[in-house]
Amino acid sequence: MPKVTKGKGNKKPASIEKEEPIITVVDKTVKKGIKRKASSSVGKNVKKVPSINEEATTGTTQEVEDEEIQLPRTMTLKTSDRLSTKGEKATLKLASWNLNGIRAWLKGDGLKYIEQEQPDMICFQELKCDKEKIPNEATPTGYKSYWLSGDTAGYSGVGLLTKIDPIEVKFGIGVPEHDNEGRVITAEYEKFYFVVSYIPNSGRKLVRLEYRQEFNEAFRNYLKELDKKKPVIWCGDLNVSHQSIDLANAKSNTKTAGYTQEERDDFTKILADGFIDSFRHLYPEQRDAYTFWSYFRSARDRNIGWRLDYFIISSRLQENLCDVIHQTGVYGSDHCPIVLLLSV
Repeated sequence: MPKVTKGKGNKKPASIEKEEPIITVVDKTVKKGIKRKASSSVGKNVKKVPSINEEATTGTTQEVEDEEIQLPRTMTLKTSDRLSTKGEKATLKLASWNLNGIRAWLKGDGLKYIEQEQPDMICFQELKCDKEKIPNEATPTGYKSYWLSGDTAGYSGVGLLTKIDPIEVKFGIGVPEHDNEGRVITAEYEKFYFVVSYIPNSGRKLVRLEYRQEFNEAFRNYLKELDKKKPVIWCGDLNVSHQSIDLANAKSNTKTAGYTQEERDDFTKILADGFIDSFRHLYPEQRDAYTFWSYFRSARDRNIGWRLDYFIISSRLQENLCDVIHQTGVYGSDHCPIVLLLSV
């Protein structure tokens, strides 16, 4: 894998590109929604909540115009004093956030979140921007930045901000056919590897499921090799809801990207290789704990979502695990930030 040179820095394929939200927020006021015509193939007044890919690729099924309403825009951060199993306080805070476009994120309260959260490291997915065009202000004072973009302009892309100097930073997983979309950054630190990832989406009608499975296998082998050397912290938008409690409408989404049996089985294989889903380890029965919501049909307000964002850790870091937080009170993307607290 080639080493990273310091840099600054992706659009989903047309088949899964997200629509603009029905409502727009300006100065804490939600303005009247965009009027959308009914689908020619679906009748009006359909109550079924669409799947993640239907929401990401189609308009609403009926003509909609939202009334002007007020929504709170105050950023609310959750905190935790939970101790590790060794009774130790957290000494390391890591965050992950799918930005759904870094330039739009910068125009919102993205930097304000970093200022308030103060993570030691924070990683990003879906930059949708060439690394050479990422604005300087995307790197706050006190952080070093590493950006990776793919060959296709405005598509995919991941980034890392870190207060702690890494020993080495690498792009990709060393497999050329998987490294052209800008999906993985690995930073080596003294006690662990930190792997930032944006796992491929299988797409509408599962057009990329076969490729996704090939990527999954190559990536699984990559993590196993890293784990032989030192513990791994792997995070990002993994584009899978592993269990039925990880999405709001499991029964209607078994053939939908993100919840197919193939994707879930591949994720299970990775965990079986000596890794832990940190959130589910701490909260095995917690429901309605989502990190992604479609912009359509007020899904976030109704908490009709998916858990797609994770911190996966080597099992030998289990005793260092303090807590995992979903910062659902932070807006600026269709995903919320997630936070991992460790005692290391």
